[in-house]
Amino acid sequence: MDFQLNETQLLIQRTFRDFVDREVKPQAEAIDENKAFPAELFKKVGELGFFGMRYPEAAGGSGLDIMSYCIACTELARGSMSLAAACCMQSLMATYFLYRFGNENLKKEYFDKALTGEKIGTICMTEPNAGSDLMAVTSIVQVKDNHFVLNGQKTWITSAPVADFFTVLAKTDTNEKLSFFFVPARFKGVNVGKSIEKLGVRGSVTSEVSFENVIIPKDHLLGEIGKGTVGLFEILAEIRVMTAALAHGVAIAAFEDSLEYAKTRTQFGKPIGKFQAIKMKFADMATQLETSKQMIYHCARLCDRKLPRDKEAAMAKLYVSECANSICDQASRIMASYGYAMEYPIQRYLRDARFTLIGGGTNELLKINIAKEYGL
Repeated sequence: MDFQLNETQLLIQRTFRDFVDREVKPQAEAIDENKAFPAELFKKVGELGFFGMRYPEAAGGSGLDIMSYCIACTELARGSMSLAAACCMQSLMATYFLYRFGNENLKKEYFDKALTGEKIGTICMTEPNAGSDLMAVTSIVQVKDNHFVLNGQKTWITSAPVADFFTVLAKTDTNEKLSFFFVPARFKGVNVGKSIEKLGVRGSVTSEVSFENVIIPKDHLLGEIGKGTVGLFEILAEIRVMTAALAHGVAIAAFEDSLEYAKTRTQFGKPIGKFQAIKMKFADMATQLETSKQMIYHCARLCDRKLPRDKEAAMAKLYVSECANSICDQASRIMASYGYAMEYPIQRYLRDARFTLIGGGTNELLKINIAKEYGL
């Protein structure tokens, strides 16, 4: 495979890199400290076309490839993982099922506006007792003649406090298998709980959501009853390579900051970057960054070519997220006391990188899935 970026992909990289350097990085610290949804930047990301990158032009998107999407994800995470996480939720999981299965009225009212950032969406899958084990979902939908009735409790829902609509995974009283339903936040019985305080990615607001006798029109079923996981598996590889791209972005930020520090911090009469121990740390980090990039690009190419990619996506997410956490840790060690100070962003990179160990499937679960590919 040729991993050289084409002119369009290079343009995407430059555009998002410039945007991040100019507008995101100066606000990243405040986003984290205020623990508030970065609404203004979110809309600007929409204006750049990020939310519609994966969707065809006929649907209002730009019809770009997954490679371009991952490049943009990496740049956003290099600036602020909080912003990147919220934007990736909007551009992938929150809108995919609406795009695939929503009727024209729903698309006009929600999908079209979601592509510009005017409407905010999210997906509701996780429950207090159902995380990696989605089949343990207990949210239930009663099937009536002219409508559905939804009851259930969801947790760890990204962007829930600011969401205009939810894509909800639930069972029905007629089918134990899972189904997706489109639920506008304005519907009676939709209750957004208190925000969850998190170690990192604090500007990507997260909370519990409960559904109490929510009446859902029949045309708000997304796909067929019992076929929800089929649709989820269609984008599972994309979710994982996207998570790897996010991890790569925060790792690049940690590498760049610590490299600049090593070149300017003087001890014992010379920059600390001239000491062999520090040089070896950077050699290790640079190698991890390069191999991470190659894994992301390889998996993105597989996605673009519709080739088998589930194992490769799991490997990419597993490897790159572990590398990102290692790089952030090593960068913190290089900066020593300054790496421990809240005044510098290294501590934020360390906290934010932890998110990528969980998102897209915990790394422990991915290891089990990878091993299954080899008959174990």
